[in-house]
Parts: sequence; C-alpha cells; structure tokens
Amino acid sequence: MAPRFTWLAFVTTSVTTSGAMKCPGSPSWVHASAQVEAMADGTCQDVIEEIKARVAGNEEGSWHDPHNGGQYSLLQEDALELDIKRVTGNKRFTDKLTFTFSNFPGTKPACGIHACSESQIFSLKDFSTNYCNVRNLYCVKEDGCVPVKHNLSVSDVKVTPSRFAGTDKDACIVKNAEVEASMLQQSPAPLGATIDDTLACISSC
Repeated sequence: MAPRFTWLAFVTTSVTTSGAMKCPGSPSWVHASAQVEAMADGTCQDVIEEIKARVAGNEEGSWHDPHNGGQYSLLQEDALELDIKRVTGNKRFTDKLTFTFSNFPGTKPACGIHACSESQIFSLKDFSTNYCNVRNLYCVKEDGCVPVKHNLSVSDVKVTPSRFAGTDKDACIVKNAEVEASMLQQSPAPLGATIDDTLACISSC
C-alpha cells in the first residue's frame, strides 16, 4: 500500500484537473467573485448531503449562516452539481454559487470540490463574502462551524478571487461583537460601492 502522504498528494493534485469549474454567471459585467478548489475526506454523496442539509436548515431556521446571517436557497441540483443562491442578512445583496463534484473512489474515498460564487450586482471589494459563501457550506467543527449531517475533513487546495475580492477565512464566522469593530477597521468606501453599501456589507454581507 502506498504511504498516505503519497495518496494525499496525488488526490490533491488531481482535484485541479478533474471535473470542471462552473460559474453561475452575473448580470453585472463587473462584479466580485471567488473560485474555490477543495478536497473532502469522504464521498461526494456525503459532501452533497451536508451542503444540502445546511441550505435546508438555513431555510427552516435550524441552521444559522455564521457570516452575518445570510439566507441560502437551493436553485437546482444534478447528480454532481448544486446551484445555490445566497441573499445577505440585510437582503440588499444577492450572490449565486455553483458547486461541481468529482469522486475519487478507493479504500479511502475522497471528493474533489469545485465551487464558484459570483455577486449579482456591480461590485469589486467584497470583504471575503464570495469566498465565505462557499466555505461556510462545508467548514467543520474545528473551524467553528456547525455541521448538520457530516463533519468531514475539508481542505482548500486553491482559492482564486477576482481582483479586490477577499479570501480571509477568519471573516467567514462573524460574532455580533465583531461587527462594530470591523466597521472601524475597514476603509470607508471600497471601489465600486457607496459608503452606505460599504457599511451595509461589512455588517450584513
């Protein structure tokens, strides 16, 4: 049997070449986005079940989006694809996400995840919102998240944000006490947004 580190290296490398990144598109020619390639230590069925369970729980009120209380909804699903929408907590901003999955069967199965989140309005700086849209649907207890069905080990292999978009995983879990502090730390007006939209996004995106 090959050493575990060799197997993991092979699978991690393969995730970037297996399957295909699909993005939901946006009506705005200029918009913030993030593309994420990740590897889950489990089957794609388990990963899909967990993502769908969080989305359903969010709609029912039994699971809370830790990034300022956004609202997820499932738009469409296929065997190895999920199309999802997220509306920010203040209901002012909408993002769409597309997940595609690649199974790596074997004695220790793994699942390659390709996910893309795109803002649906003109935007540049997103305070890591598009990255968090994706990450918060598979992050684990050790990250401070709340799994619903499966606490799978998931590692981000590659994160590709649009220019000015963020990739700060610490921004994905926001406590109420942190909102006011973050408003003081952020620049008053990101490129492509008004001051009102900036403050609204910091506290509710």
